Amino acid sequence: MTNLWALPDFEAHEAVHFVTDTNTGLRAIIAMHSTHLGPAAGGTRFWHYADEADALTDALRLSRGMSYKNAMAGLPLGGGKAVILANANRTKTPEMMAAFGRAVNGLGGRYVTAEDVGINVADMIEVSRQTRFVAGLPAEQGDVGGDPGPHTSLGVFLGIKAAVRRALGKDSLAGLHLALQGAGSVAGGVARHAAAEGAKLSIADVDGAKAQKLADETGGTVVQPDEIMTLEADVFSPNALGAILHDESIPALRAPVVAGGANNQLARPEHGVQLMQRGILYAPDYVINAGGIINVSTEYVKDGDASVVRQRIEAIPKRLETIWAESQATGRDPAAVADSMAQKLIGRA
Repeated sequence: MTNLWALPDFEAHEAVHFVTDTNTGLRAIIAMHSTHLGPAAGGTRFWHYADEADALTDALRLSRGMSYKNAMAGLPLGGGKAVILANANRTKTPEMMAAFGRAVNGLGGRYVTAEDVGINVADMIEVSRQTRFVAGLPAEQGDVGGDPGPHTSLGVFLGIKAAVRRALGKDSLAGLHLALQGAGSVAGGVARHAAAEGAKLSIADVDGAKAQKLADETGGTVVQPDEIMTLEADVFSPNALGAILHDESIPALRAPVVAGGANNQLARPEHGVQLMQRGILYAPDYVINAGGIINVSTEYVKDGDASVVRQRIEAIPKRLETIWAESQATGRDPAAVADSMAQKLIGRA
């Protein structure tokens, strides 16, 4: 029998729920890492796992990341995450999402959900018919709500600009080369912001058609997924899935900045050290990609309007600067510095 408490990614999680609904085919994991600052909040991911053990790893790592993300963004929320295990055909039905909504409701508000990879606003509408513990719902013009993706993109873009300013001494992305890994919602938003400022874009995605469409829109160039991390560029921006910075990939990087919206970019904590040893400036993922949860929190807590969301997202570069300054002063890598700050905020220092 597997000892769940001994798993390498189990970090005193308050609760891990395994959900099954045989009528709809729903199988899901809801992980709540911390409720120290408020209800455990984090999106729901819909993904097919070749090895289903990876679903639990994802739920544990992503929920911990949400604890840190929400704390570092100054939000009154703890950290949680849900993973729905898709079958090989990626079958997703309204009935399945309704069953998931009932599972969320059964937790009595200790977990609040929203969109993540593979989940859209229509899915959240189905969930909301079963529970009020949900955000990311459609909003009227000027109201807070809707797809968190564009808000994540804005924060990542502003974080990239801050990293370029610190590492390259440039206030604009004009003429700089960005290697974008991913062509989904967040990557697409980053690409549009960067292109509008005059950046040169190289784009890779496992869905070649999606990459080509984004490249056509932004004047970028499509490259193969296995080439994007080794391109000579000013910024490597990972905006797909995590654990892409590891023993093999870090030595092959040819960019002085790594800054993107993907969660859990470091395969292991020591990889933050390896980036620093190579002289590569790293923007801790859960700090730079907090724009989406900032919008979700403001919608759910009802403590501001769209202008407040914008102000909170525009504070992301300052948080990154604080982390980088402490990293430089102490010799610790930025990821370790951010982790220490977050752990203090959630009472686990």
